[in-house]
Amino acid sequence: MDAKLDPAEETALAEARKRVGGPYAWYVLCVLVLVYIFNFIDRQIMSILAEDIKADLGIGDAEIGFLYGTVFGVFYALFGIPLGRLADMWHRINLLSVGLALWSGMTALSGFAQNFAQLAAARIGVGVGESSASPVAFSVLSDYFPKEKRATALAIYSSGLYLGGGISLFTGGLIKDQWNAAFPGGGPLGLVGWQAAFLAVGIPGLLLALWVKTLKEPIRGLSEGIIMPKEPRPWPKFFTELSSVVPPLTLFHAARFGRRALRDNILGLALVAAIAWGLTMLFGRAPQWIALGTGAYAVFSWSQSLKARDAATHALIWGTPTFLLMVVGFGLISFKGYALGFWGAPYAIRTFGVDAATAGFFLGAGGALGGFLGVIFGGRMGDHLRRTNPSGRILVGFAALFLTAPLVYFQFSTASITLFYVAAFLNSVTSSMWVGVAAATSQDLVLPRMRGAATATYFLGTTIIGLGLGPFTVGLLSELLGDLGTAAIAIIGVLPLSAVLLFLVYRRLPLAEASRVERARAAGEAL
Repeated sequence: MDAKLDPAEETALAEARKRVGGPYAWYVLCVLVLVYIFNFIDRQIMSILAEDIKADLGIGDAEIGFLYGTVFGVFYALFGIPLGRLADMWHRINLLSVGLALWSGMTALSGFAQNFAQLAAARIGVGVGESSASPVAFSVLSDYFPKEKRATALAIYSSGLYLGGGISLFTGGLIKDQWNAAFPGGGPLGLVGWQAAFLAVGIPGLLLALWVKTLKEPIRGLSEGIIMPKEPRPWPKFFTELSSVVPPLTLFHAARFGRRALRDNILGLALVAAIAWGLTMLFGRAPQWIALGTGAYAVFSWSQSLKARDAATHALIWGTPTFLLMVVGFGLISFKGYALGFWGAPYAIRTFGVDAATAGFFLGAGGALGGFLGVIFGGRMGDHLRRTNPSGRILVGFAALFLTAPLVYFQFSTASITLFYVAAFLNSVTSSMWVGVAAATSQDLVLPRMRGAATATYFLGTTIIGLGLGPFTVGLLSELLGDLGTAAIAIIGVLPLSAVLLFLVYRRLPLAEASRVERARAAGEAL
């Protein structure tokens, strides 16, 4: 392939090769970590603001869990599919800068929300914008770092999750408390503390988007010696992808593939609608089940469409049981992580009577440090274990499961605020170890051109299962049981199922990874 290049292209390719694993790759990684920090500041700040938002908007625990988790998570996952595919076809750096500007702007607009519906609409916008971040980052970093360093790089990137979550708790609590102290009846424009906090963390992200725009786009596949050709028509394919997940465009999209495809799509829609109706009759909370049903139907519709349009990508993702087991297995770990990450601060405020700034400082600092240490250690350990064991990274997932469960019980049963903070810190270390290895595994199971789609599918588990269900479930259990601590402890029950799924992944992973090129060719991939 290189022999067909002219001298200028040869020089550019040589320079690009130097950047793979070199200083510039680490510079890009640092910028992307900062992006992910802002991503989670904007996402997680609702935790420390939850009590004030509930009081001002007149909503309960289940509703605040819906605002933080479900409505954000479903649209994050839904738009992550077409944006993940766009990341496989278009200029990834441009896509990330636009997405960052969108979610930062919508976070700032959250500060002007006056009711539940307005805040829900703003959270949808945040979810849509943030869905561009990790598909781009995973793909870019996989092209800047060779496979043997990939889990470490992705673990460092993923540390932004915990740094951002920690910073958001401290910053949000401090801004809210100081604003309310300075303006007891509301400040400029009538804004109260929680609204000012949204504005304070949203606006700087717009400036960061300009910095991101200066990064160099890597050559797709160069780190693995499989240079992928540029997609000549990314936008028509993106809108095709969009129509495959956004109802009711999904019906017109399915009709393109014949009557049978349309029939199957309608049957899928009817089944999801029936389940959502049944859950509404059983539990109430119609917005929760409508949102989750929309997400589930969109995922089904996209998978159906992908099989017809890109059989090779479908074969390596939806047609690979190992990939799907991984998505659900790690998704259940994230179910626990998102739930406890959100409800930790409200629990401390209610149970121990601390103010938001104090809870935010100790939980935020501990979560940021613990999550950073855990995700880096987990990534490095995963890379080390993989050198002698093709499934070695999955062992880190088991460690995260078995170490976390007793810490969760202790954290939400102790009568000491000091021990609560200590347990929260230790829990953040152990429960974050899996993140980098899961991300790297999702990338290793597909070809370079499929990484955005693989990332989007991987995040279906961590968002629809984890973010969409975790915080809401604890909020609902809190209302039903009358005790937030008992509700938090109860979700340990999902971890044994996760262990079973990860065991199956461990057994099947070597063959699935070794056969990816062969299976892609069998599905029609030109390699």
